[in-house]
Amino acid sequence: QVQLVESGGGLVQAGGSLRLSCSASGLTFSNYVMGWFRQAPGKEREFVGAISGRGDNTYYTDSVKGRFTISRDGAKNTVYLQMNSLNAEDTAVYYCAARLSDESRWYYWGQGTQVTVSS
Repeated sequence: QVQLVESGGGLVQAGGSLRLSCSASGLTFSNYVMGWFRQAPGKEREFVGAISGRGDNTYYTDSVKGRFTISRDGAKNTVYLQMNSLNAEDTAVYYCAARLSDESRWYYWGQGTQVTVSS
């Protein structure tokens, strides 16, 4: 049974930083692209970024480029989202997701972790 469990969310002041973690189990971690998504109140879920199975490629939506960094640790089956220079528009529930490297559909999702940025 595949499980993705996020942690690290919380309340932070504008300009601050947070690091989210997503621990994966029940899958061959290196076979999966790991992604981060977020959903703000009243808005649709949006793609934040992703990292390839080997960790050698990363992708980000424009609004977070230069502020967010995704990394992964194969030994721990964990993917991270380092978020710097946070602003109120980053307030959302953040989800990690996994998809096979050669497919486009995100198969597995975590339960989400709340990030609130106070201005």
